[in-house]
Amino acid sequence: MAGLAGVAGVAATGVVLARSQRQRRAYTPDEVRERLRRRAEAAGVADGPVRDPTS
Repeated sequence: MAGLAGVAGVAATGVVLARSQRQRRAYTPDEVRERLRRRAEAAGVADGPVRDPTS
């Protein structure tokens, strides 16, 4: 029984850690845009209109 309780405890801890990680990474749309702009600037991508890749 102790082994089964240990497995359940480890699984519960993993769920709590995963939930905490998702909450930390919950960015607002403005934060996402700003982060993408900074990454594009660092990569040397020109700032301008984006072409639709499906057309």
